Amino acid sequence: MKKSKTLQIATVAAVASLLSCGAVVAQAADMGWNGKAEAPRYQEQVFPPWQHGENNPTMDKGFNFTVPEIDDLADFHGSIDNPQLTIFVGGNYYFAMAPLVKAFEKEHPALRGKIYYETLPPGILIKQMKQGGTITIGNMTWTVKPDVYAAGLKKVNAFIKEGLLQGPAVPYVTNDLTIMIPKGNPAHITGLQDLGKPGVRLSMPNPAWEGVARQIKMSLTKAGGPALEKMVYDTKVKNGETILTHIHHRQTPLFLMQGLADAGVTWKSEAIFQEQAGHPIANVAIPAKDNTTAIYASAVVKGAAHPKWAKDWVNFLKTPTALQIFEHYGFKPYTGK
Repeated sequence: MKKSKTLQIATVAAVASLLSCGAVVAQAADMGWNGKAEAPRYQEQVFPPWQHGENNPTMDKGFNFTVPEIDDLADFHGSIDNPQLTIFVGGNYYFAMAPLVKAFEKEHPALRGKIYYETLPPGILIKQMKQGGTITIGNMTWTVKPDVYAAGLKKVNAFIKEGLLQGPAVPYVTNDLTIMIPKGNPAHITGLQDLGKPGVRLSMPNPAWEGVARQIKMSLTKAGGPALEKMVYDTKVKNGETILTHIHHRQTPLFLMQGLADAGVTWKSEAIFQEQAGHPIANVAIPAKDNTTAIYASAVVKGAAHPKWAKDWVNFLKTPTALQIFEHYGFKPYTGK
């Protein structure tokens, strides 16, 4: 009898313990990370800034405190202490800016260490401009007004018409889309139509502030009609199989390397940069009939504080020196066709 009672007590205690554990698990699952958060790894080879300081044109960098995934400010380059040329450029070629700036400084030594640039999405840069150049990130607020704005040709012309920029818009290179995938292509992606398959997880640019989303939608429609475009940018967004970027398509290779996505449409130049950087990234080409070409252009900002340097930069982007840098990443010179 004593054994039976002891067994009953032990059983009740075990059940209570299990219930308690279940409550802890349930509580963890209700937290912001759904109980799936991992300890940070701070892998510098995975998290930006990927160029390890090469994209910072400042001469005196002082004490370097960069913590990947936490304190990195990957889209802000240089010093805000009295820059002599400030460039707002859509993040489509953040990786090309360091060699472009170095080449420009070589031609204009007076600007060495005095160039500041941002590589946020074009729509976000315009929002910053409309706030007088003031931006807040975390606990820091600063103001810097651009001399040059660069984005897609249509956007640049639209902002000239709106009065934010002064004409003319100067086009310089073009770019095509590709499907970025993890090295080895574990999801066996062969083309755009595969992106609509159930279970294929995607990372896609957010239409709210990225112009490339419009071009991607055009390509999806060419390849699979409105149904494919809706599947990728509506149905899969709702069911969680499409992650919309919160910054720009620089996040797509990051999501791929973390195993959070199987594929994502980006510009071909970005996939080439990732491969050149030694990251486990590859890409699947999109046929010309389904692809969409972007034309990049720049213009001087209306009321720019440094109009001479601004014009020099705009003109520099068309020179053989600049075009050679762009071609290294898969861009093609703009021919007017």
